[in-house]
Amino acid sequence: MNDTDVPAFWRGLGLPGLADVHVHFMPPRMQRRVWAHFAEGGPLLGRPWPVRYPWPDEQRVAYLGTLGVRHFSALAYAHRPAMAADLNDWTLELARTASGCLPSATFYPEPGVAGYVDAALERGAQIFKVHLQVGGFDPNDPLLDPVWGRLSEAGVPVVVHAGSGPVAAGHTGPGPFGATLARYPRLTAVIAHLGAPEYEEFLGLADRYPRVSLDTTMAFTDFFEGLAPLPPRLLPRIRDLGHAGRVVLGSDFPNIPHPYAHQLESLARLDLGDEWLRAVCWHNPLRLLGLPATGVLAAGHGA
Repeated sequence: MNDTDVPAFWRGLGLPGLADVHVHFMPPRMQRRVWAHFAEGGPLLGRPWPVRYPWPDEQRVAYLGTLGVRHFSALAYAHRPAMAADLNDWTLELARTASGCLPSATFYPEPGVAGYVDAALERGAQIFKVHLQVGGFDPNDPLLDPVWGRLSEAGVPVVVHAGSGPVAAGHTGPGPFGATLARYPRLTAVIAHLGAPEYEEFLGLADRYPRVSLDTTMAFTDFFEGLAPLPPRLLPRIRDLGHAGRVVLGSDFPNIPHPYAHQLESLARLDLGDEWLRAVCWHNPLRLLGLPATGVLAAGHGA
């Protein structure tokens, strides 16, 4: 399956397009550094990770449009103090000008974090991202208590890279973020990458907390199956969780070593059924984000 086949994929499901909750846009200088990191394979990864779409912002926005990605995030994440507020200004401005881009924001445990998170919410932020691996911080840092509480009250989802893949760090794994959820059980959280490689443990957190979802980002792709294969015995749980509205499409575009289409192909070859694919690729993300539902088209048709 190639990228040119993507519109046929969602049309064949009778959908009006795709909704991708795990797409990255960052200020150009930061984005170039991230791409350089991936091009080098990342620390301890031990294999090449060539970025497939190292293009300017405008070109990437337009390309998502040609694929039929109607809604997409602009996930930036802070890895040190005194950068999150500026990142939020940049991503929120991008959402104002780029068609389909969700107002996105991030945060970091630092003095003043509650203030700039509130400011982002007032400006319409619909999704947040934190990266416990890259950021290297404990989600249970007391500085974040007002943030988790505010997001719980607002029902705004936060995409959390909490799994130990591709490289474990001090605050990854189900334990640290599991402790956060125990204190804030109404938090609307999305576990990135299905929690790889601790798939089963993060599925357990989703079973325990009804506002926890998981995104498909890079899961089941040839690249990730070579790093952290998902045990086939977990597929029935992922099927059921998807039908319950709590598995959502994520791709990691543009920071992927394969065509965008390969993520969709990898989901389709699970053979969990068209209804599951429709839910994951469209209906579940819209519900998560509080976006207006749109009707399903007749299979084989659509703009």
